Amino acid sequence: MAEQILVTGGSGQLGRVVVERLRAAEVPVRALSRRRRSGEGVRWTAGDLRTGRGIDVAVAGAGTVIHCATDYRREVETVRTLVEAARWSGQTPHLVYVSIVGVDKIPLGYYQAKLAAEQLIAGSGMPYTILRATQFHSLVRTILAGAARLPAVPVPKFRFQPVDVRDVAARLVELARGEPRERVSDFGGPEVRTTAELARALLAVSGKARRLVSVPAPGRVARGYAAGANLAPEHPDGVVTFEQYLAERGKPAALRYR
Repeated sequence: MAEQILVTGGSGQLGRVVVERLRAAEVPVRALSRRRRSGEGVRWTAGDLRTGRGIDVAVAGAGTVIHCATDYRREVETVRTLVEAARWSGQTPHLVYVSIVGVDKIPLGYYQAKLAAEQLIAGSGMPYTILRATQFHSLVRTILAGAARLPAVPVPKFRFQPVDVRDVAARLVELARGEPRERVSDFGGPEVRTTAELARALLAVSGKARRLVSVPAPGRVARGYAAGANLAPEHPDGVVTFEQYLAERGKPAALRYR
């Protein structure tokens, strides 16, 4: 029987799609969630990476772990919990970690935590693969929908390369089924777009008329975005464009009644 692949954060935005991809490929899959769940073709296990409860049971017997769970406040601690649980189990599973393009160049607190987690994994002695991806379509949509509630939409002179979660999930499954490769090439969406272009696309779907106002964005974080540190233009590996994603999702809830 093939070794199972454990997916942490199996009920989350990314983990859910990764689990679906593994099932479609008929790969034995185990999914970790903080609450007890059930689902056809998936062995669900309850555990909490923040406390360590149940993580030893979750990793036991897993040949590969795709770490899709994330914690904006305690990213490093949760990754350490996962690594230590694997060690205590007496196993060295292939750990596949999804990070973010630009974590080493943009001084956001969460990005710095993701970079520290990468370093922890690289120094753990475990076989690993790290994939950095650009921002998900859903994040860009949420940010722009919030800004579009204003009479005039502020748009800094940044560029983004939003990627679909399904494209990233497919790449993670491919990597998980292969040999450990340490850090692989970054994974970006199919198009690099300005903030203004993305905002216009969102407004077109919402049917709202808003004026776009270019605004300065000072500070080290803004300079990182302005320099394109969040982009992977040499790897436009994703397939689904922002407009295609928006067409599937329809009008954002934040703008539906405004």
